[in-house]
Amino acid sequence: MPDFLTIGAPKSGTTALHAALARHPGLFLSPVKEPKFFLTDGPPPTRGGPGDVQTYREHIWRREDYEALFSAAPPGTLTGESTPLYLYDLAAQRRIRAAIPDARLIVVLRDPVERAHSNWTHLWSAGLEPIGDILRACEEEQRRIAAGWAPFWHYRGLGRYGEQLAHLFTLFPREQVLVFRYRDLVDRPAETLDRICRFLGVETGVITEVPRENVTAHPESTRGHRVLSRALRVGSAVGRFLPSRVSGVLTDPLEQRLQQRARSRQPLTWDQREQLIGYFAKDVALLQKVTGEDFSDWLRPRERSGGLVGTRPAGQRQARNGRPQP
Repeated sequence: MPDFLTIGAPKSGTTALHAALARHPGLFLSPVKEPKFFLTDGPPPTRGGPGDVQTYREHIWRREDYEALFSAAPPGTLTGESTPLYLYDLAAQRRIRAAIPDARLIVVLRDPVERAHSNWTHLWSAGLEPIGDILRACEEEQRRIAAGWAPFWHYRGLGRYGEQLAHLFTLFPREQVLVFRYRDLVDRPAETLDRICRFLGVETGVITEVPRENVTAHPESTRGHRVLSRALRVGSAVGRFLPSRVSGVLTDPLEQRLQQRARSRQPLTWDQREQLIGYFAKDVALLQKVTGEDFSDWLRPRERSGGLVGTRPAGQRQARNGRPQP
């Protein structure tokens, strides 16, 4: 079983962090970035929202398969994996505690409004999100949860870090948990990577850069986008009954078409941001109490956007439901 896990949050640079840590000779990162082993006690669900079933097929849920991910680790290296949904899933936190109570846990927190926006843009650009407005999409969140849509659709819920960390600290001592901001990766990558290496107990100064990974484009809401997206969702619905490779034949060309000539992610207006901030205000207060750190800037207008994510060059495939595509 792994020595450490990057457990959250989705759309907070965890793919780029995984790639950066994999370059350290003292660390061995799983070749599958998001095995999702601790999300279930057995096979993953068989229903969900658009594209969910295809993603569930990729879960590594058998223990022998999960342990095999780390079998090639050189002697003396620390092993780890990155599944950013672990922080949100309280049952997954308990499974980690039961299986590897001494594990070191890495938590990257991003402004919850920006995280939700990036999450929505991710699924919109992949053609899976049918609602072209983030505010209206967030209004559908509880209905989608009740219908069994996967956690990656929980745009607002995934950003309630106060609740998530409060639960985590009932299971793990704080010295086993490293919490830092997404912006630390963007603004101070070398310093932040050294902080992580010290936390894990490996040599510092070895890795200094965080690569750009899992970037997100933002197709405009044109008639062509609507037609392609609808076709992709139909293909995904049909694909749930087909082998994974056959399903990909149906949907992959449509995803590639969606990404052509797409813009970079468009920033939220202050009016949009203000409408979402209210949902997170109490949780931000809890987060400050739990961590002893100041996150009040998340309740104000943003002076800038961007960072580790940007426009994917035309012809490259967009990640679907949180998984990086080659």
